[in-house]
Amino acid sequence: MRFAWLFLVAVSLFGSTIVQQQWQKGETLLSFFKRYDIPVRIYYDLDREDKELADEIRAGVKYFAIFDDANATLLHLLVPINEELQLHLAKTKKGYKLDFVPIFYQNLHDEFGLRIESNPYSEILCKSKNLRLAHEFVAAFKNSLDFSHSIRKGDRLAIIYNQKIRLGDLFGMPKIEAAVVETRGKKNFVFNYNGRYYDEHGKELESFLLKRPVRNARITSRFTLRRWHPVLHRYRAHLGVDFGARRGTPVMAAGSGKVVFAGRKGGYGNVVIIAHRDGYKTLYAHLSKFRRGIRRGKYVRQGQVIGYVGSTGLSTGPHLHFGLYKNNRPINPLRVVRITKSRLTGKQLKSFKKVVQEYKKRLEKLLEEQKKPKVLDLVQEKLWCEGGERAKG
Repeated sequence: MRFAWLFLVAVSLFGSTIVQQQWQKGETLLSFFKRYDIPVRIYYDLDREDKELADEIRAGVKYFAIFDDANATLLHLLVPINEELQLHLAKTKKGYKLDFVPIFYQNLHDEFGLRIESNPYSEILCKSKNLRLAHEFVAAFKNSLDFSHSIRKGDRLAIIYNQKIRLGDLFGMPKIEAAVVETRGKKNFVFNYNGRYYDEHGKELESFLLKRPVRNARITSRFTLRRWHPVLHRYRAHLGVDFGARRGTPVMAAGSGKVVFAGRKGGYGNVVIIAHRDGYKTLYAHLSKFRRGIRRGKYVRQGQVIGYVGSTGLSTGPHLHFGLYKNNRPINPLRVVRITKSRLTGKQLKSFKKVVQEYKKRLEKLLEEQKKPKVLDLVQEKLWCEGGERAKG
């Protein structure tokens, strides 16, 4: 992908213009094609999973397009689908070609500790200039520590995290590997293990869990952000889990929440989207019909029937495509479905403890450094938080 991007920049030097724009709300790939006179058969010729992937383009995502200066013809289009793959449309001598290619990004591994002067959210935002990191940190401790009552001035925290960087900008959600808040002499740890947060003893801290949306259904396709297909020789992705079932089988809300969408959605056909707490959303696609009364704004309970299995949209047979998103990032639903225990045991616990041992050493070292922070460091942070440039020294 590095070389593909260099190629696109080079094109802009020879009678072409490269622009960065945001995908508009309500825009679909088909409507985009029609706007730029691109044959819609390109979309319809995709297989089912690729059509579903194209329907995952999210409003507000930044994409790049290259136009021919002579006739304003679209030459190249790069639109992120998730944090790993992007849609690439290219004009060739034989016409337009659409494919999905990896996103080139750098992975920033960072860690820091700090003394809390007001609250963890503002302190982390001040230190890192990363709004999403501050949000994720607070969310990680939500079920184990009450920041509004437990934190005092002078308490300390430390964090180890990964953040993707794309073309010089923060890209996607940060991943907190481990963190600690020391308040009143007590250290409160959280550790990320297989995408869920646990305390140092292997007890799960996240209370949000789902039930299977279809009873006794077989899984026909699993979740993957990116994989290389050895036969097709191209990248594939499936941002959900498919449950094969008879047409008309009841589909239940996997969790309680508010219906934010109920209608047609491109290749997904009839779709219901439910917003849950803590930034989670679930998507139910290819429904034959909605249950009476299911509409936008309706509150539903976990286990309540919201529709029925079908094959509407671009589907090869009756099944439910079930998607799960946290802060608009697609994640594997099976990690959150209520089939796991709330505490790690056996081999998982043994593996977890090895990870914890190493992370605790690093976190405690970061905390120790905050007992007597350097005056210069405090001045730098103050200047940065007030909007000034980072002090040099």
